[in-house]
Amino acid sequence: MYHRQTMPGRRPGRTKRTPLGGANRRSLGVVDYTLAKRALLRDARVGLLGTTDICDAHPELMRAAKYVGEETRNDCPVCAREKLVLLAYVYGDTLKAENGRVWSIATGLRMAAAHPGSACYVVEVCRSCSWNHLREAYSARPAAAG
Repeated sequence: MYHRQTMPGRRPGRTKRTPLGGANRRSLGVVDYTLAKRALLRDARVGLLGTTDICDAHPELMRAAKYVGEETRNDCPVCAREKLVLLAYVYGDTLKAENGRVWSIATGLRMAAAHPGSACYVVEVCRSCSWNHLREAYSARPAAAG
């Protein structure tokens, strides 16, 4: 029989923290781009793509990474000289002047959850070699009827 206090690997009173509360998190659909990233890196490793093909971040993206990016624990998969940073871009018809702007991850996810039909795109960037790749896309689901 399941007993919360005796389950291995879980401490009572401890829950996994997410950038959003549980209710808001459920209102977002998530697409993870890890497999596409692995395929791209594999193609570069075997010589089908050069580093200039995959390390091609736009100057505006590099500027945003410098000033807004949130550093991760992961090294760059291309150069391994620096930790990757994450940026969130939010797009939606109801966002008006805020549409397409760069945000912190938590703010971007909150905005996407608050505006049905909007989307938050999380991009990882290396400030050293200009590697960039779409990491995740969150889309706001319409509210359920009833």
